[in-house]
Amino acid sequence: MKFSAAASILLSVALSYSGSEVSGFAISNPSLTNSRNVVSAFGVSRRGPAFDKSSLKMNAESTDGATNIKVGVIGCGRIGIVHLGAITKAPNVTPVIVSNPTVSKAEAAAKQYGVARFTADAMDVITDPEVDAVWICSPSQYHADQIKACAANGKHVFCEKPIATDLPETVEAINACNEAGVKLMIGLQRRFDQNFLRVKDAIVRREVGKPIVIKLCSRDPSPPPFQYVKGGGGIFADMAVHDLDMTRFLAGEDPIDIMAVGSTHIDKSILELEGSERYDTATCVVRYPDGLSAMVDVCRQSSYGYDQRAELLGTMGMVTTDNVYPNTAKIFKNDFTGNADMPYDFFLSRYNEAYVTETIAFCESLVNDSAPPCTGSDGLAALVMSLAADISAAENRWVKFSEVIERVYCVDSSHCENLAQSDAIPEGFRPPSTVDDLLVPISKK
Repeated sequence: MKFSAAASILLSVALSYSGSEVSGFAISNPSLTNSRNVVSAFGVSRRGPAFDKSSLKMNAESTDGATNIKVGVIGCGRIGIVHLGAITKAPNVTPVIVSNPTVSKAEAAAKQYGVARFTADAMDVITDPEVDAVWICSPSQYHADQIKACAANGKHVFCEKPIATDLPETVEAINACNEAGVKLMIGLQRRFDQNFLRVKDAIVRREVGKPIVIKLCSRDPSPPPFQYVKGGGGIFADMAVHDLDMTRFLAGEDPIDIMAVGSTHIDKSILELEGSERYDTATCVVRYPDGLSAMVDVCRQSSYGYDQRAELLGTMGMVTTDNVYPNTAKIFKNDFTGNADMPYDFFLSRYNEAYVTETIAFCESLVNDSAPPCTGSDGLAALVMSLAADISAAENRWVKFSEVIERVYCVDSSHCENLAQSDAIPEGFRPPSTVDDLLVPISKK
């Protein structure tokens, strides 16, 4: 059986799936499938066991004879420091240079983790001849250009989401890596959280029967500043994207369409902003094949701490997760019974282990020369889902995900544009039907 490289990377990730089903707008494609496989709006449908947990264990011991990978980190803010700390725990991986525009932060990080060199210029990391792979932990607006620069210099890439701030640029960045034959992993850390992984296990093992409904909630302890929200892409791209991706991860299928609504309850000052940036609360319903539906609710304020829960209803039962607390202590009184303390109130505290685990996973991918467990295609699919939610909320209708994909026109692999704002359809334009249609095959360099 032979697949295109884009399909192969989806089939060989740590989430190993077997079997296929036709989803709502699945389209057969001989270059990607045979009679046993079909392509939906996002690519090859996937099913099978969740992560093999043994492959994600942290292990500071080196493996005899394994390749030693040297890496650089761009960005020494909160996320960059988390990843840098995890890299130092990975076997056969050595950080050799870090960068940050405020060079004192890079210097402090280098000193804390024993990194030989530091700089203020990200290009010093990308062009360093000693570096095999780069962790991009810079602000979102720099991601696409830095990914492309890494590809041009033959560096493997780990990038925090998003890949880019719009769809055409996302496609260009992924294609740059595919053409250069370098690995690209996207930081969707909730896929590596043990709570969500246990729900995934329950789905795969059919512990509660056939899935009927997936529910996810994501509520922040307090709203971000106005300046953070302005230009942030809106609540679907900035916040709900993680939950939308998680519905796809748990479903093990590619979605059909979405209905989304938004409202403002917490910070009335953002009402002056455009699009979904003016929402601090949103709800989405995503439809999957076989009647499976997923519901997501997000809110930028929760008075009781960081609320991150999942629930799966199946034909034989239900599995649900609780919030994560700093400790398991409980208080019992005549007027109160419950946890002694509030849930974690910061995403880095709540997901610290997941950030570390995803970093270790990419390190293992580099050392073993295996496919990353969360690919550029996964990042692209998550962006498509959030963009479709934006359209749905603005136009008050169900939106097919294929509708978003069909708006992208690529002159070639490195020059793409969005046709949504134009009535001029280029001569010979054939609308893409799937995420994989937008991407060039991965080079075997």
